[in-house]
Amino acid sequence: MLQTGVGVVAPYDFALDRELWRWVPDDVTLHVTRTPYAPMAATVEMAVHISDPQLIAQTTYNVLAVAPLAVAYACTFGSFVGGLTGELALVDAMVGAGAPAAVTTSGALLLALRRLGVSRIATVTPYTNDLTAGLTAFLAQAGIEVVATAGLGLIAQIWAVPYETTVELVRSVDSDLVEAIFISCTNLPTYDVIAGLEATLGKPVLTANQVTMWSVLELAGHTGIGPGQRLLSVS
Repeated sequence: MLQTGVGVVAPYDFALDRELWRWVPDDVTLHVTRTPYAPMAATVEMAVHISDPQLIAQTTYNVLAVAPLAVAYACTFGSFVGGLTGELALVDAMVGAGAPAAVTTSGALLLALRRLGVSRIATVTPYTNDLTAGLTAFLAQAGIEVVATAGLGLIAQIWAVPYETTVELVRSVDSDLVEAIFISCTNLPTYDVIAGLEATLGKPVLTANQVTMWSVLELAGHTGIGPGQRLLSVS
């Protein structure tokens, strides 16, 4: 079977490679690379560090030898901390490094909301309050209203948060005002909760890894695999 390559640039503490693969069809191979290690907790300081376009360009270059058709920067706070201008700079950096096409997690979220026709959402994050507020500000710049938020205040080991905790947070922010719910952070596992939450709540539930993989696979000419996930069934 002829394989299509997709590159993924992730922060140095990314722990969910296996989750990304779950959206990937059999004829696509993921080539995952990480930014150089830096001894930082998951705070604004780390977000600013890993949103440096030069750093992301250098890391993107690491996957180009295997000729991916598209490259994703799989990090939410690293791609929203600089606002819309910062997000665009990251895409430009990846393309400038040689990626045929590129997307960031925060950019993919905006594309997904546009695809679904959604402009009023609630957000769930594992972040501290200042980072959660940063996501709200980024979305406001793009014309998306955040009507409710909930966060965990974590600065480490986000990948260890159990599904039950995430589900409870999502349910806590839902209301009739909310058109969709976004679960932020590519280091927060979500694949197995999306379909069930959407069925229960009757509205789209988007997650960081989901929108990232949906978008980069589209750029590469493929459709992601996500049974029961609304985003994956909207053309």
